[in-house]
Amino acid sequence: MIARLRQAAWPIGVGMAGIAMYALLQVTKPQPAPSIEPPRPIRVEVVPAIRATARPTVVAYGEVRPGVRTQLVAQVGGKITQIAPAFIEGGQFDAGDVLLTIEDTDYRAAVDERQARVAAAKVDLEQALADADVARKQLAGQKNPSPLALKKPQVARAESALKAAETALALALTNLERTLISLPFAGRVESQSVDLGQYVNPGKALGTVFGTDTAEVRLALTLNQLSALGVPIGFAGGEMGGLPTTLSAMMGGTLHQWQGVLTGLDAAIDPTTRTVYGTVKIDNPYQQTHPVTGMPLAVGLYVDAEIQGRPIVDAIQIAAEGLRAGDEIYVVDGEGLLDVRKVAVIHRSRDTVLLSAGLEAGEQVIVSAIRNPVRGMRLEAMDSSAIADSVGTEITSEDNEA
Repeated sequence: MIARLRQAAWPIGVGMAGIAMYALLQVTKPQPAPSIEPPRPIRVEVVPAIRATARPTVVAYGEVRPGVRTQLVAQVGGKITQIAPAFIEGGQFDAGDVLLTIEDTDYRAAVDERQARVAAAKVDLEQALADADVARKQLAGQKNPSPLALKKPQVARAESALKAAETALALALTNLERTLISLPFAGRVESQSVDLGQYVNPGKALGTVFGTDTAEVRLALTLNQLSALGVPIGFAGGEMGGLPTTLSAMMGGTLHQWQGVLTGLDAAIDPTTRTVYGTVKIDNPYQQTHPVTGMPLAVGLYVDAEIQGRPIVDAIQIAAEGLRAGDEIYVVDGEGLLDVRKVAVIHRSRDTVLLSAGLEAGEQVIVSAIRNPVRGMRLEAMDSSAIADSVGTEITSEDNEA
């Protein structure tokens, strides 16, 4: 019995000894130093912000229209006896050129009749003055003679009759002048609605013409574009001068350009489009021709207008890709961490954005996409050597079609 117990106790003792040895080894084993690896920084592409003076260019579209367009209307009646060769569609005329002539026989007769009446009225006035002089001498010794006795009413009536005759003569001469139809400006004929030998009544439309001294282009501008131009609603050139504007159009595979000036803006916002209309004036549009093709700025042509705004001085310029929704930007700070900034945008274009606040020159602006951006996350700039506090003094041109 005792032998059996000894045989059973031996393996149990060995097992207990092994367990004790394992426990001792676990208690006395050295503890490794904890190793905590920081999260790997996200690589981003950055572009440094620079300080610059820029002159934005706003792009808009419009139709060329004449500065003056008028409808010729007959002021006197009669038969058309002569039509100038220039009075055809597309015809060109100078200021004072006679375009149409209305038969003037009746009007010359009316002038002769009015001249005779003026002459008779002058004789009547002289007779009344002579009678008044005789009456004054005859009544020199009387006390308080009446005006009638002194012929004063007769003289006044003769003077009124002469004045009426002279007025009628002036009207007859005016009607005679109106038989020769001309305009006080140079222009082109747009349409013709009468022909030789046709009888016209006063008020009859004879045709439509437009002036060629100046042309206009009406442009619809957004409020963002006005901010870029640096001019307020209701702007008028005046002493400050307008904004230089380059008009262009592609015709026959050739780009044609003309120069004009934005002279003013409307004083109200269009309630339908929420835009403000501006007017570009072009002097002598039919003399501004392409040096090769001779193409003028024709009325009715649709053109692109590039307006040069006021210079924006000492602004912060960043790449357009750096501006995020809600006018925010992502910046890599000096410790390599993400900082989210709210900025004040002055002007934005396809390539650049100008800021007035929220960023300093030389700071790294992130232009690449970031998934789930969190303020304070660690970043690695892909081009950190390009960071510099750059200052741009050259006036640059910034396109803006928005």
